[in-house]
Amino acid sequence: MDIGAQKPNKEVVIVTGSSGMIGSALIHKLSEKYHVVGFDQDGYPFPPVEAECVCVDLTSDSRMDFAFKRIRYAYGNKIASVVHLAAYYDFLGEPSDLYDKVTVKGTERMLKYLQDFKVEQFIFSSSMLVYKPSSPGVLITEESPLEPKWDYPKSKVTTEKVMHEQRGEIPVVIMRIAGVYSEDGNSIPITNQVQRIYEKQLSARLYPANTAHGSTYVHRDDVINAIALAIDNRKDLQAEVVINIGDDETLSYKELQDIISTEIHDEKTPIIAIPKWFAKAGAFMQNLFGKAFIKPWMIDLANDHFEMDSSKAKNLLGWKPKHGLRDTLPKMIDNLKANPEKFYKENKLG
Repeated sequence: MDIGAQKPNKEVVIVTGSSGMIGSALIHKLSEKYHVVGFDQDGYPFPPVEAECVCVDLTSDSRMDFAFKRIRYAYGNKIASVVHLAAYYDFLGEPSDLYDKVTVKGTERMLKYLQDFKVEQFIFSSSMLVYKPSSPGVLITEESPLEPKWDYPKSKVTTEKVMHEQRGEIPVVIMRIAGVYSEDGNSIPITNQVQRIYEKQLSARLYPANTAHGSTYVHRDDVINAIALAIDNRKDLQAEVVINIGDDETLSYKELQDIISTEIHDEKTPIIAIPKWFAKAGAFMQNLFGKAFIKPWMIDLANDHFEMDSSKAKNLLGWKPKHGLRDTLPKMIDNLKANPEKFYKENKLG
């Protein structure tokens, strides 16, 4: 439907990556209050029907120009918020120019075209992985040192710098988000751990690092709530603000293992400590004869511990996580048991 040059009664929010796991759920929530436009690639999957879909390519000036001409024609010059979720990532651990083309240059291109609009806010989804790892009991705050160790978080740090330098008068919110999960899975590291335990793979019992270490996660719905609150409170925030978004509790690797194995097999799966060289050799062989999730490069990061402090989000946004991984894992396992084929398909498990 062509809305033409009519101005909507609701304020306009643009969501990039609008057909993704977070983007699509975010649109469902925001559409209750805002007029949402979904920026996404051509073809399936599409954004939810509550949003107008505007096809765009972050790597193309001509496609970006077309997209923003559509915005101006249909909605005018004012944009309440741009929620930028689109980015490139993979777990191959190999260099890719797409990190620069999509994540860094794509964001830079968006900011360039947005300078001609009155934009009240730009929200960028960054990652917890930009930080230097901590240790159990030592919380990572927004002022903690940065030390990204592979291309995905490195591209986020570079993009954060681009935003600082090229935002112009556009207020920006950088959300450093923990690993996202839901009752359906939706977390690549967690669902792969679930698969190994469910299938009683030998690798489920082997670990080359301190099992008392772990990482903060956050429920998808809590991320969506944080973004919605940031939009609602946009006029009360500073011109540049960084906010951590994560659960209140950080589970260790052993706690994760114990909960998952108990929920699946009614008993804990013992973990056997192995040296890193052995783990790397095993990962290499698994990938040599198939496509295993664990890659040799991941072994060097297995001992990293990320424990985030999200009190700033609570103070600035009035946000509080309503979910926890400890309570959600049993529901995730219930969904696995109820329909293993569906769980494997939705989480792209081989």
